Amino acid sequence: MLASSRENRFGSRGQRSVFLRSVRRGFTLIELLVVLCIVSVLMAALIPTLGKVRRQARAIVGVGNLRQITAAVDFFASDNTSRYPPSVATIGFGQDWNWQPPTMLTAYLKRAPSLQRSVSAYLHTYLDDASVMFCPNAPLDYKYRQEAWDAGEEWDNPDTPAHPDALFGTYCFYWNYTGYLGTREGLFRGPSGPARRGKEGRIVVSDSLSYDHWSSAGAYGSCERFAQAQVTEGTALSSAYWSQPGWGIPDELRQLKIKLHAGYTDGHVESYRPADTRPMRVIKDRETSEPYTSGVGGQGIFYLPRVGLR
Repeated sequence: MLASSRENRFGSRGQRSVFLRSVRRGFTLIELLVVLCIVSVLMAALIPTLGKVRRQARAIVGVGNLRQITAAVDFFASDNTSRYPPSVATIGFGQDWNWQPPTMLTAYLKRAPSLQRSVSAYLHTYLDDASVMFCPNAPLDYKYRQEAWDAGEEWDNPDTPAHPDALFGTYCFYWNYTGYLGTREGLFRGPSGPARRGKEGRIVVSDSLSYDHWSSAGAYGSCERFAQAQVTEGTALSSAYWSQPGWGIPDELRQLKIKLHAGYTDGHVESYRPADTRPMRVIKDRETSEPYTSGVGGQGIFYLPRVGLR
C-alpha cells in the first residue's frame, strides 16, 4: 500500500527517469543559437542607447564644470574688489609680451612680478579638483592634470627638460582676455569683473572650438566630439582634443553637428551651436592688434558664441 501510494504521488520509476533525463539534457545547438541571436539583437539595440546615455551624462558633468568655474571667478571677484583674475594666456615678460590661445592654464613665465603665471594660483582656493578645469568629453585626460593644478606657479612637467613648463587645457578662459574679431568688429574684450566695463563681453568660459591650430592645421578642433572626428594627441604642454584633419573650412560651421556650452558673467551656462559663433584670432602684436597668420606656427581661430561678445 505504501509503495503504491508513493508511485501515485510521484509517478512510476520509469516516468521519473524520463523526467530526470529531460531536465539533464540541457540546450540543443539550435536552442543555443536562438538564444545567442536574441542576445545579439538586444545588445545591438542597447549599446547605442547606453552610448547616448554616457554622452548625456558627460555633457551634464561638463555643464557643471563650467558653472563651477564661473562661480569660482565670481568668488575671486568678491574677494578682490569685484575684479576677475588677470588672464594668464600670454607669453613674454615686462612690456615685451603677446597673447596666447585662451586655453592656457599655466603660462611659461610671469609677465610681471605682481601677476601669476597659472590660473591655479588665482582659483585653487575656490576649486581644488583639477577635473573641473578639463572638459569631460575630451578624448584623453592630461597625464598630470591634478599635479599641475596643485603645483600652480611651481608647475614643471617631469617628462620635459624645460623649466618651467606651460599647460594648455580644453576649455577657453575669457576673463580679462583680448582677441581680434576682424576689421569690422574690432576687438573682443573679455569681462574684467561680474559688472563688466565699457564694451567688455559677457562670456567667462566655454568649450573649445577652433580651426587651423598649429597642432591640427586646416581642421576644426574641439573638446566636444563631432561626426568623423579623430583624436589629436596631446603633448607635454597640451591636452588631447577631437579634430578632423583636412576637412575643415571656416565658412562651413553648419556642418559641425555639435552642441557647445558657455558660462557667462551672470552665472548661467547656456548651450549654442557652431553656426551661432563669431571667429576670433589670437593677437600677435598688442600695439597694432595684428593677429597670428594661419598655417604653420599659427595659433588658430577660436569661435565665441555671439551672445557673449557684448
